[in-house]
Amino acid sequence: MGLIRRLRVTLRAMERAMLGVSLCDRIRNVEIRRRTKVTDIAQRVAKLKWQWAGHIVRRKDGRWGPKVLEWQPRTGKRSVGRPPTRWTDDIKRVAGSRWIQAAQNRGHWNSLQKTYVQQWTSIG
Repeated sequence: MGLIRRLRVTLRAMERAMLGVSLCDRIRNVEIRRRTKVTDIAQRVAKLKWQWAGHIVRRKDGRWGPKVLEWQPRTGKRSVGRPPTRWTDDIKRVAGSRWIQAAQNRGHWNSLQKTYVQQWTSIG
């Protein structure tokens, strides 16, 4: 989430530069976004991540992408503390633990995308 916050700050700075507005002008971010009509970077990143996950899962050409999503790297003794968040953990929050089967149906997968983007961008 720190990365998303930094991307948003950078995007706002670029939008201000496009409009020729400085921070001293004290124009709200909402007004700058309305003038530039640029989409939020967090929404764009979340949408692309969701689409890419569905694309990788639906592949049937034998490449390593789908295998990596199901790979369990931990063997033996686990380290102390909270386990690190995996890339698919936030996808499972929206689509459930059987998200790989849900991604096979494009219509259902695309209907879940809006929920995922909304949930993912509200965190950042």
